Amino acid sequence: MAERRITHVRQNTTGSPIITHEYSGQHSPNSLSTTNPGLLTPLPKDPETGEPLKPRFKTTWHRFIGRGRKPVGVIQSIKKIYGCSWLNVLLLLTPVAWWAHFDGRLSYSAVFSLCFLSIIPHECLFDYCGEQMALYCGKDLGDLITITLNNAVEVTLAIMLLLKCELKLLQSTITGVVLLHLLLVPGFAFLTGGARIWEQDLHPVHTQLNHTLLTVGYVVLALLLPASFYAAISGSTSTPVSSNGDLPDLGVSTQTDFLSMSRGLAVLLLLIYICSRIFYHNPPGAGNSALTHALTPHELVEYEAKLEQEEPEVNQWVCICFLIVNIAIMAITSEWLVDSIEPVRNISGITSEWFGLVVLPFVAFSADGAVAAGYYLQKALSRVRSKTNDPEPPNTLAKAEAIDLSIQFVLLWMPFLTLLGWWTNKPFNLLFDFFEVALLLGACFLVNFVTADSKTNWAEGFILLSFYAMMVLCTWYYTGQSDISSLVLCPGQSAAA
Repeated sequence: MAERRITHVRQNTTGSPIITHEYSGQHSPNSLSTTNPGLLTPLPKDPETGEPLKPRFKTTWHRFIGRGRKPVGVIQSIKKIYGCSWLNVLLLLTPVAWWAHFDGRLSYSAVFSLCFLSIIPHECLFDYCGEQMALYCGKDLGDLITITLNNAVEVTLAIMLLLKCELKLLQSTITGVVLLHLLLVPGFAFLTGGARIWEQDLHPVHTQLNHTLLTVGYVVLALLLPASFYAAISGSTSTPVSSNGDLPDLGVSTQTDFLSMSRGLAVLLLLIYICSRIFYHNPPGAGNSALTHALTPHELVEYEAKLEQEEPEVNQWVCICFLIVNIAIMAITSEWLVDSIEPVRNISGITSEWFGLVVLPFVAFSADGAVAAGYYLQKALSRVRSKTNDPEPPNTLAKAEAIDLSIQFVLLWMPFLTLLGWWTNKPFNLLFDFFEVALLLGACFLVNFVTADSKTNWAEGFILLSFYAMMVLCTWYYTGQSDISSLVLCPGQSAAA
């Protein structure tokens, strides 16, 4: 095979002339770093001496145990955890929500509201603990921990829906969570982050891998194959369509076929996610990492150096123990929330689809939304009160972690729920409503187009928000597909449930 030669053009952050690097197609893009490590990924410099910063820790284990760092006490760690956000005052509602559930004198709407509000601060605690663990584990592994913790609320709620056999509502909730993390959260981040800058950067290699994972997770394996299979066998049946437009019920054998198909797809999706994490966190080649790639934005390298030099506020062992306790408390609260969903839905008249696609995903987003609103309000007030007209420089890095959350939810947690349903004898499968499939496919293609050049701007953020608003509007009038709903009914459960 003829040897390819690839040229990368890169402008450094100091405004110096553009530097062009060429490398052979047979080697890693960062192979030149062995001869001149600073050529492709300039090392951050000490602001006082101007010399490149040296690695503070010899090994990852030394960094995790905090060797060479100032020790953090248990009492100090607990104070920092509970004082990390003003939303933590809502933790006082947790015992009130539990009491309301067992007492039975308050309405289901009150129990639902109390559980909803008491879950909000748990999301803030997960965010803060994830940031602290990143100081002990580094940016790459820290990002994975933060993404997993940020999905903890949604995963806990999904497990409770599965165990309570609210399987159609679970499918709608999965769709709503993914759409929220693909459209609403990145849309706000791109809109606010790009308001004072021409464009913001994303990591090109990470973004390219995400494009493939989004396409595989939504278009090929997770959704399109079961939906197209169902459309094929439904169209070939000789049973006429009912008067209300529903396709005929294809029976127990069809449900068994889709369960077997979904469980096989779940295993493949898990393998895809595991392989993608291995590639991203441990790419081929000695010394290679996401931060040493030729196209890595220099700001990411500086951020990793900042994490390495920064002193944590919380002891790592206290943080781990606290996360375990926090997950247990949130799981119990989520169970009480799920118990009150059906009565609240009947009283309010909201359809199951709108409840799952819009309402329940906001359990997780409400914490981030409240924190973001408070942050920007504080910044606006400080800007007005400031005597100087020099604002803080805008961040050149776009915040797109929410896209990673949606990818993990589809490729890791949705297959996990499918296999958990197999273990608990719950007929949860990957055949979603065609409307939900269309929403996810549209969101997948839109996000891939927006991030195709690894750059974002505020206009593209507004486009993502607009598509999410379109989804919310159309979902309000959507009543679901009863024929597909019949395939996720638990034994003894009627279609009217």
